[in-house]
Parts: sequence; structure tokens; C-alpha cells
Amino acid sequence: MVARTYSATLAGVNAVEVEIESHDGGGNPRMCIVGLPDVAVRESRERVVAAIASCGYAMNEGVTTVNLAPADLRKEGSGFDLPIAVSLIAHRVKIPIATLAETAMIGELALNGDLRPVRGLLAVALEARSRGRSRLLVPKRAAAEASVVAGIDIVGVAHLREVVDYLKGDIELPPEPCRAAENLAAAAVYDTDFADVKGQHDARRAVEVAVAGGHNLLMVGPPGTGKSMIAKRIATIMPGMGEEEAIEATKIHSAAGLLGEGRSFVATRPFRPPHHTISDAGLLGGGSNPGPGEVSLAHHGVLFLDELPEFRRSTLEVLRQPLEDGRVTISRAAGSVTFPASFMLVAAMNPCPCGYQGDPQRACRCSGTTVQKYRQRISGPLLDRIDLHLEVPRVDPRALTQAAPGETSAAIRARVEQARAVQAARFRGSRGIHTNSQMTPRLIKRHCELDTEGAAFLEHQMGELNFSARAHDRILKVARTLADLKGLDRIDADSVLEAVNYRTLDRNLWS
Repeated sequence: MVARTYSATLAGVNAVEVEIESHDGGGNPRMCIVGLPDVAVRESRERVVAAIASCGYAMNEGVTTVNLAPADLRKEGSGFDLPIAVSLIAHRVKIPIATLAETAMIGELALNGDLRPVRGLLAVALEARSRGRSRLLVPKRAAAEASVVAGIDIVGVAHLREVVDYLKGDIELPPEPCRAAENLAAAAVYDTDFADVKGQHDARRAVEVAVAGGHNLLMVGPPGTGKSMIAKRIATIMPGMGEEEAIEATKIHSAAGLLGEGRSFVATRPFRPPHHTISDAGLLGGGSNPGPGEVSLAHHGVLFLDELPEFRRSTLEVLRQPLEDGRVTISRAAGSVTFPASFMLVAAMNPCPCGYQGDPQRACRCSGTTVQKYRQRISGPLLDRIDLHLEVPRVDPRALTQAAPGETSAAIRARVEQARAVQAARFRGSRGIHTNSQMTPRLIKRHCELDTEGAAFLEHQMGELNFSARAHDRILKVARTLADLKGLDRIDADSVLEAVNYRTLDRNLWS
């Protein structure tokens, strides 16, 4: 007799439904799992057999074949324990076939039948809903993660026997209430604020401009000037996450196994600060069955690269695709996987290896050749993709002790949201374009109209500073954001001047 249950496996950050079929045959007792299972799925034989025996259910005394369909899709993880166990005992305990057809399930089994959480529950819930399943059974300890998905009953279960009794109709288990709005409101709280930053008025202004237009930012300055402190607070002035953005970010973190009982929902903008020793795969994602990397974990948030020249040059160069396209495609022999990777890049570096070139208080010990080699670790093409270059000088110690608290994140965010609203209206109907930084050349030509004085000034600066064509477009995008913050329809000369000042750093450092 064949019994069928339904579950799902992760393919990147999305889930793909898997049908579990079990067949009882004769011969010497053994269980065979087919359908491209990985090691964790093959080992489920021992866990499933022990859990079924612990719960007092009988199994086939001959050959049992378990098929995971589609057979050409690799299955991984311990989440198939529960659906395999239910398929093996379904006809013996008389679970209605119609109930099994309406139900998806996932969970790892302990040897005594207890259910343990697995990663990717949110993606599995979304896939089960799209397949028309009316309910999803998940480990009770992780039910809150999947409960943000509306349109499907999420039922938390703690033990294999409880699952069987529920499917037979012997007990009632209430579904988890849909908590998307509730979790979003409760978790959207930051523990940092821009009011903590004293001094650095130019840096605060540049950060506001960068966030308002979705521009990438590079901060250059000696150690201890507050570059990391500022970067950690950038997410707090970004517009609040909508429900759709929060669910997408949560799905990525769930697929990476970064959610737990104390954190089941991502409601604040992600801030990811990978160490400079990170590998290409760690940054972009990878593995035999590719998982998300840091650029995807920063989706809808901030990727902060501190000590930028210390990263391997090859690692930095792989950032080009996500910076341009907002996604990462990883190809393997079995196929390719695409991960979302729309983030704001914030980088920080010292002006030289010792960090004190240009510092009025400490002398630089680096030779000219050493400084040049240090700066050339960052390629011109990557630098061109960073819209704002900012010098962050040392703060006067008196400002740290005497200055009043700075402007709060809430006040800055209000201006940012107002500028973003202008951009939303401007790009309504433009597919995939939401901020000024995403403008194509055609949109730049349409929306970046300069007044007479601004056009003349930009033409002069392009000749004087020998900017690239890409830098020209970046200047126009930043100038458009500056004009939006002022509420101007046409870009004025002051906005062009400030935008050019944010690009001259590459001339000062790399010329």
C-alpha cells in the first residue's frame, strides 16, 4: 500500500514542495530512501524508526521504500523526519487520505518522538499556501516564525503522537493566529540612535543624503573618528520596513538558520558587518546546495564593510553584480539559484595603512609607495559604484564633552521618508525603480533637469576633474536627491556643487 504526505525543501531562499511516498513490501526488514536525499535525510531512517517505536506504532516487517518526489531535485535537511514517519504509519492508524492531501508538514524528530525546529519554515509556509494546502504542521517551538503567513492554518505540534491524533481527528489543535502586523510593530525597535553621535555634522548630512536616495557611501578617516558608530546607526534613519519587505527579509534569515525562539521575525532593517577575512562564498552565498551570503542577509538593509582595503580584491570585485542588479546568481552543475541582494553599501577605511595621514595630532609613518599600494587595493570600477565619498576627520574632544545631543534618528528619518515619497511618486510605473540611485540613463535624462547655472557648473567640473561617464551619472543622481530634500523640481547649482564635493575624494586619494 502507498501512503502520501507533503513537505518542502529549500532551493536558495525559496521552498519547493516535495511529495513523500512510502510503500510496504516483503523480504528482509529494511528501509530505503530514494529521491536524491542528502546525508541528513538518509540518517532520518534511524530517527524515524526509533521515534515510531517510542510512540508505540507498528511498522512494516519487510522492505519499506520511501520516495521523495520530484526525484531529480536534491533534498536536504532533517525536516523530512515528520512527513516520512506519518507516511509510514498513516494506513495503520487510519489517517484519512483527504486529510493528508490537505496537509503539509515539516519537522525533525527526536528519538522519543518530540519535534525540533528546522530552518526555512517561512518559505515552506509560503510554498504550502501556493500549492493550495489548507494547513501546515510545524514544531510548536518555531510556530511563531511561520505564523506571519496569512491564508493557511499554521498548527504547532510538539510530539509525533500529537500529530497522529490530530490528523485522525481525535484531538483539536487551534491554528496559530496570523501575527504579521503584531510582530512587525513589536519588533521594529532599534537599540541605537543618531542622537548618540556628537559632532561630525558633515558626516551626518552625507548619511542623510545617502539614505534619502538609496546611495552607496564610503567614509575615509583616521581611527576613532566615529565611522563605525555612524554606520551602525544608518539603518535607524531608513524608512520603516513594510510587511512585504519584512517577510522577505525574514525568509532569507530563516533559510540561513539565523532565527530562533527568541527571534522569529525580522522587522528592523538588517545591518550586516562581515569581517574582512570573509570568503567570496561567505559574501555572495554558496555551497553544494547554495545558501544566502552576507549580501542577501543585508537585503533591504545595510552591508557595512569596515577596513575596506583589507578585504581581498577578488572578494570586493564580486560585489559588482549585486550592486548593479540587486540580486546574486550562483551557478552549480545541478542548476542556478538567484538570491535577492538589494542593499545599501556603506564602507569605511583609513587614509593610509597606519591610519594617520592628514591627522593634525599624529604623524603618518607610511611612505608614498605604501600609501599608493594601500589605496589601489580598491579598484576604480568599484569606487565608481559608490556614489558618495566622505572624509570623516577627528572630532574636537571638547565637542564630545560639551556638545548637546545630536538630532535624533526619528527627526532625520522624517526628512528621508519625505524625500522617498517624492521619489515614489516620480517612479510610479517604472518597474523595479524606487529610489534615485536606481535610475537608468533614460530616467536620468528625464528627471535630472538642471537649471542654467547648475548645467554650466557641472560641465566645467567634468572637464576640470576628468570624471568618468559613470561618475557623471552618479553626480546627477545625488544632485537629484539633494534637490528632493529641498523640495525643488529642477536641480540647482548648490545641489550640483554638493554632489561634486562627494565625488572629489576619489581624485584626492587616487590621483
